[in-house]
Order: sequence, then C-alpha cells, then structure tokens
Amino acid sequence: MTAVPQEVRALADAASRAHVATIMPDGGPHSVPVWVGVEGERLAFLTHPGSRKARNLQSDTRIAISLTAEDQPFTMAAIRGRVAERLEGDAAWAVIDRIAIKYTGRWYPRGEDRIVFIVQPTAAWGQSFVRTPDASASTPD
Repeated sequence: MTAVPQEVRALADAASRAHVATIMPDGGPHSVPVWVGVEGERLAFLTHPGSRKARNLQSDTRIAISLTAEDQPFTMAAIRGRVAERLEGDAAWAVIDRIAIKYTGRWYPRGEDRIVFIVQPTAAWGQSFVRTPDASASTPD
C-alpha cells in the first residue's frame, strides 16, 4: 500500500483530466478518459458495468491512472495500483454523486447502470513543470 502524496491528492480532489489504463485480454493496453475522486487513501472512478475497462478489470485488477490539472496541463500525476473494491447500488451512487458534483456541479443522472472501482495505489507521484517562454524568441540585453 502506498500513501497518496499531497500533489497527487490535490489533482484527484480537483476536476482534473484523468485517464485510466487497463490490460486487455490479449495483454495490450486500453486507455480511456474518466472522472476520478478520492475515497480516503484510495482513488475512485465510475463506469458502466459492461464497459471494456470493467471487463478488463474482472480478469486483471492492475491499473494505471494519469491526471493533469484542467487549467495547467504541465501539472500532472501518475498512479499505479490494483482495484481493491467494486461498488454497486447505493454505495456506488454515493461516490458517483460526489465525483459528478465535482465535475458538473450536479448529481449524476439516474437511469443508466453505473459502478465504482476503488483503486489502492502501489505507486504514486506528481510533478509540475513550469512553462517558460521560448528562449529563441528574444535575446537578453
């Protein structure tokens, strides 16, 4: 178990751009954008129970998540880990609504099947690169 570093938690607590990578049955990668949230010391994301990522996670719980700040794409985080829990029903909807409110300002619409995967990080890091002006654009005095 790895604690979620503060710079990673900050991105996961915000409405950051996130991508989840899972492993296909043939061993190839599958990466898709998702909404993420923090649940205690673990990360959470929602999906349809029949989605490719959900099916991939049934046979191999390894996962990677990348995050970038919405307003600063040079601020990023990466998490590797395993799915520790799969939530359904009321427990899932409580998490889904917290995540949806963060991203959209409202509860997630009912009427579609959704589940939540809780990810236990095994490695996590964050970094911020400062974008500087192109040095060739001007010369110092």
